[in-house]
Amino acid sequence: MMRDKGTELWGKYEPFHIMLNDYRVADIVITNHATSRYIDRISDSGTDEGDIAAWIWQALKQKRIKPYQQQEQNAYLIDDDFVIIAAFTELEGERNLSGQPLFTMTVLSFLGKISVTHQLRDIKAYYLWLRQARRVKLIKKRRKRK
Repeated sequence: MMRDKGTELWGKYEPFHIMLNDYRVADIVITNHATSRYIDRISDSGTDEGDIAAWIWQALKQKRIKPYQQQEQNAYLIDDDFVIIAAFTELEGERNLSGQPLFTMTVLSFLGKISVTHQLRDIKAYYLWLRQARRVKLIKKRRKRK
């Protein structure tokens, strides 16, 4: 969780939430799956989820994160290259000064870099390609067993 690690560094005039679409993001959580995907697909060095969350928080502050495609509600693009899947949950009992709810951004997965994996240009086609690749792999495994 980003909130526990980074809040003491925020200045007193800096807002404690950042807008992303209609969400007021006040916390970032990186799943274990997302951490492993980040290490596999984006960074070669051994980073932990705190470093990844700090990087995403900086990208949020600098408005470098935007929705990937209009029909994909949970896919976001960082620096016009990195594709992530994120979900938002409302923080219980947390409101900003004007009474609006605050949200936690949970990064579920890093799909990769568009510059490296060109199939990511169309997410629906990418998921179809993955499904087909898994299906072919399973069929080949079944043939070997017989």
